[in-house]
Amino acid sequence: MAGAKSPTDPTRRTILETAAALTALGGAGEAMADTPPAPVELTTPASHEVALKINGESRALTLDTRTTLLDALREHLGLTGSKKGCDHGQCGACTVLVDGMRIASCLTFAVMHQGDEITTVEGLGEPGRLHPMQAAFIDHDGFQCGYCTSGQICSAVGMLAEHKMGWPSHATHDVSAATIALSDAEIRERMSGNLCRCAAYPNILAAIKDVGGAA
Repeated sequence: MAGAKSPTDPTRRTILETAAALTALGGAGEAMADTPPAPVELTTPASHEVALKINGESRALTLDTRTTLLDALREHLGLTGSKKGCDHGQCGACTVLVDGMRIASCLTFAVMHQGDEITTVEGLGEPGRLHPMQAAFIDHDGFQCGYCTSGQICSAVGMLAEHKMGWPSHATHDVSAATIALSDAEIRERMSGNLCRCAAYPNILAAIKDVGGAA
């Protein structure tokens, strides 16, 4: 019969009930939006006792576990020879030696180095008894502003140790060779992680060749 309602057609009653329910939900949502968020509890950063062996001396520190080795050296121990340049491991100014190997101290946590032998530029030599690399940098005028110099010197010392052990570089023509010549290209490649904004590279190269016996 034309105009007859289907049993599934909404009635006036169901339409009103649905509208009322939607209105109630909307009001509840507004009430929730007006409720301020619960306060965030701030926790104290974790601290850790660490014993570092730096320049042959044991040093005990209590550090935030997020403290970099660079900040531990500079801010907690007053060893400011290592410089903070980029703080992203890209300039090499913070280079130190850990167990004889060079690392960027801004990229590692101090708590990771308990028991390691850490050497900074202060531990390489001292006035009147300079390390050969320090003396060579002076003799060849391997610096201008000096900001990158400590990292350059530590890196050069570590680089010569790597070369002595026979480690190849991207500039090595024959990686299977028993002896790798310390050419200008080898030195430049191996020192490429240490930037000098004053561009004293020729003098740095000469200093390293002098100490490495490749002059």
